[in-house]
Amino acid sequence: MTAQKGSAFLLKISDGADPAAYQTVAGLRTTQMSIQGDMVVTTTKDSGGWREMLSGAGVRQVSVSAAGIFLGSAAEARVRTNAMNGTIDDYELSFEDGEKLRGRFLVQKLDYSGDFNGERNYTLSLESSGPVASV
Repeated sequence: MTAQKGSAFLLKISDGADPAAYQTVAGLRTTQMSIQGDMVVTTTKDSGGWREMLSGAGVRQVSVSAAGIFLGSAAEARVRTNAMNGTIDDYELSFEDGEKLRGRFLVQKLDYSGDFNGERNYTLSLESSGPVASV
């Protein structure tokens, strides 16, 4: 198994069409994904001091964070519109090995920053709403 390039970890957003086409949110320099499992702690005094878990009984979620340079693409504009309106939309995460994850996400946070004589940067955080599936 070889290491995969971080530059090949792409965040894409649906164009809203049916069937959907996904556009890369351009200019991303860093991306991160976190998956939280679905377990519930069921430890009791009879557990002998060991934590016990009940799988499949809790809430699963996927969180995505990214940062990059603002380029003014249509995909970035759609993300910004979703953030302003609190809209849940379809997103895709794609990886170098061809694996893709798709699901509906809410833009939890969108920050812009920039320096005089420098590029405009942004960071964003997405939280899943519903199932996220491999395609």
